[in-house]
Amino acid sequence: MRTFLLRVSSLLLAVSAAAAAANPSPDPALRQAFLEHANSEYGLPAADVEAWLARSEYRQSIVNAMSRPAEKVKPWRDYRPIFISDKRIRDGQAFLARHRDALAKVEADTGVPAEMIVAIIGVETSYGGNTGSYPVLDALYTLGFFYPVSGDPGQVEREAARGRFFRDELAQVMLLAREENLDLASLKGSYAGAMGYGQFMPSSYRAYARDGDGDGRRDLFGSLDDVFASIANYFVAHGWQAGEPVVALARAEDGVEAFKPEGLEARYSLAELGEKGYRPAEALGHDHKATLVTLEGENGTEHWFGFQNFYTITRYNRSPMYAMAVYQLSREIAAGTGVAAAP
Repeated sequence: MRTFLLRVSSLLLAVSAAAAAANPSPDPALRQAFLEHANSEYGLPAADVEAWLARSEYRQSIVNAMSRPAEKVKPWRDYRPIFISDKRIRDGQAFLARHRDALAKVEADTGVPAEMIVAIIGVETSYGGNTGSYPVLDALYTLGFFYPVSGDPGQVEREAARGRFFRDELAQVMLLAREENLDLASLKGSYAGAMGYGQFMPSSYRAYARDGDGDGRRDLFGSLDDVFASIANYFVAHGWQAGEPVVALARAEDGVEAFKPEGLEARYSLAELGEKGYRPAEALGHDHKATLVTLEGENGTEHWFGFQNFYTITRYNRSPMYAMAVYQLSREIAAGTGVAAAP
């Protein structure tokens, strides 16, 4: 009997240890700091925050997904076909046709082209077909308190900053649920906690979402009028210039030294880029400031000048490949052929 009880006790301890490993507890100091931040910054009562933390679960699948986003592990020649496909173009054209009037109104009000709004939705969620299946509460909890650590000393500060970012987003989604009367427990989104047709993070939802249909709510899950107005508002708030170009193909002079710009801002004049050995492939009718975007395409290295509107797209997702995919998809949708052009 004693042997049996010892075995049962050992089994229970093993199960308990496995459960703890599957759902680890946050660092106590981080947890307390989060409670104080949520209260001081957003007025969230500690008891409410505690209740939501108790319902949050650690998900290893989210940590795994964060460790390998496509734009970090794929070159442009492999990344581009994910988003620039015949099907995605045709679906985008059909989506644009179905919602032409609503999109035209938003374009007239904001200067953000209808096809650009549609391309964002196409890249983010396949036109609403995949808005994410991860519980938003769990995603932000996991990344806020257990952001993946690479072990690289040079990444310590960045990884700590990312953890702080997601903890703040966790607090903001709690506030968002209260402000917009959302059921926080049922919210689903991406592994990073982005939500709705346009995949807004909680902070962006709170700051940039708009009530496009006039019903008194900002619904980025079910109201396409709200979705269109919100994406356009995000672009305008981040410097979109109506009627101005996004990119222009560039050529590198033979033997030119590789140039890696500082950041993604359009900070260089075309003359400055020319001095570095990069010139427009075709004559441009303007002298807008630009950055240099270098991508490894199917047919070799590509050089592009990215203007202010390109930078605006990168404010939606800070990846040059993402911004280029959105831009090129928007062009294909507007072209109306339904067939992807050669890269």
